Amino acid sequence: MTPFPFAAVVGQHALKTALLLNAVNPRIGGVLISGPRGSAKSTLARALAAILPATSLGPSPFVTLPLGASEERLTGSLDIQKVLTEREAAFHEGLLAKAHNGVLYVDEVNLLPDTLVDLLLDVAASGVNIVERDGLSHSHPARFGLIGTMNPDEGELRPQLLDRFGLCLEQPASISVEERIAIVRQREAFDRDPAGYAADFDAEQRSLTQRIERARQRLDAVSAPDWVYEQIARRCEAAGVEGLRADVTWHRAAQAHAAWQGQKAIDQTDIDTVAPWVLSHRRTREETPPASNNPPPAPPSEQSGGGSPPTGSKAQAGSGAGQPGEAGQWGAMPPVNQTRQTEAATLPEAPMLPGSKRGAAEGGARKGHQWGQGAHTRTLPPAPRLDTFATLAANRGAWPWQTLRYRPSRAGQPKVHLVLLDTSGSTLGQRLLGRAKGWVESLARQAYLGREQMAVFGFGNDTITSLLPRQRAPKSLAARLDSAEGGGGTPLRAMIVQAGQLVRQWQRREPGLAIHTYLITDGRTRESLVGLAPPGDCLVLDTEGARVKRGQGARLARELDARYCTLPIKEFS
Repeated sequence: MTPFPFAAVVGQHALKTALLLNAVNPRIGGVLISGPRGSAKSTLARALAAILPATSLGPSPFVTLPLGASEERLTGSLDIQKVLTEREAAFHEGLLAKAHNGVLYVDEVNLLPDTLVDLLLDVAASGVNIVERDGLSHSHPARFGLIGTMNPDEGELRPQLLDRFGLCLEQPASISVEERIAIVRQREAFDRDPAGYAADFDAEQRSLTQRIERARQRLDAVSAPDWVYEQIARRCEAAGVEGLRADVTWHRAAQAHAAWQGQKAIDQTDIDTVAPWVLSHRRTREETPPASNNPPPAPPSEQSGGGSPPTGSKAQAGSGAGQPGEAGQWGAMPPVNQTRQTEAATLPEAPMLPGSKRGAAEGGARKGHQWGQGAHTRTLPPAPRLDTFATLAANRGAWPWQTLRYRPSRAGQPKVHLVLLDTSGSTLGQRLLGRAKGWVESLARQAYLGREQMAVFGFGNDTITSLLPRQRAPKSLAARLDSAEGGGGTPLRAMIVQAGQLVRQWQRREPGLAIHTYLITDGRTRESLVGLAPPGDCLVLDTEGARVKRGQGARLARELDARYCTLPIKEFS
């Protein structure tokens, strides 16, 4: 099958450049391409294979990792044919070995199972794949450029893997009419005669390959003046990135860009070109262009500073503070920061309310029923799976097998705590938001001790903000929670819709996953949740502080068919 030529792709200058820089210096760490369907993400990623320079062993490898691949296919396994025919234990290399000194490509990388993500993280960190199975131990180098494509509407990427991608580009959701016309014409011409169409771009393809080879040869000779290190460090600090991976990646990408341009030293253009791609998935705050320190010699027309922030940067919640309005007009209040209050994450009984569908099916509120202990959360333990590798190794090729080995079952059921925290203006009274934050922090500590996962979203200021992407619960959530400002309106329905989409996506990837959702709100909203499915096994925690309650939290629980409880009055009075 003839691939679409890299040189023939219309537009996409930034994405092409990022892919070419990784071809020049694979140590940049790969490219994550995020964008909507039909934005040429996969086309360009696969087209890169045809222009990679050949290695001493032949064509540069370009290996695709399927989402349904097994762990053995990724890391390697026992060569069953040799075991059965020659009674010799031998290792059969997996996709990681085949991708060495080349590219490993993952389409829809955000849907990759966690087991494969963990393996990729280990190998990406060390550059060596080590496989140890019963009686066998094998290791081999596995250094490769990682290219991943994803549609953000289908779910987020685990933060640990996200940071492993050297560069991240977010494709625009829309393109111009002229580009649409050009793309359709190019595609029609390719479909009519793929081989002939590709032949028309042979010269351009060879030119790109030769340019990559020349850039690789001059890469080590590209120098970096002292001001380059200082500016990168200052701009990383200004963007609030964690760790030093951004600094290292930025320097390598700028150096590769200079080599691609045929320069002998890094200049300001090189730094500014790659800045959005390095920072877009790592920044925690908007970058303020730093004051110029030891600026490079440059012509007057050359710009310095940080330039405009990337489209994929994280916006601070409630940045547009308005003027305070009249009392009770929560949507007109400017965002207010309310720090945590110490609370214990203990729950009273959380029954179904009378009138809800599940409440009627379960006979209403049952005395002594505790959250997460009901029959609706029980699942059968997974059946043991035969470990073919270990079985063959144990029998040393003998047939029929005398000894069977099974994979050890995972201890416990994987669990995610999904917290939806109301940060609207109405939660600022009686320090409801601060107390709710303290309760979430206590829940995080318990999840951390239980090695469980957690995700936290805030909804207020008429926006939805991810306070903690899904990951293993951290030891402390204090800083993230304290940074969430309260104010503005309550986009409750939009939050439930988004949470439902996330839950369905997680459950498709991990059918055995237990998801406990906590909707923490004072219920002060006119929005209805009728018709929306509960996001996971849902509990509504009513934080309304008034002694005479309006009952809106209970209404929301009924509409969601969720469990309901109020936190003790003594904590919120």
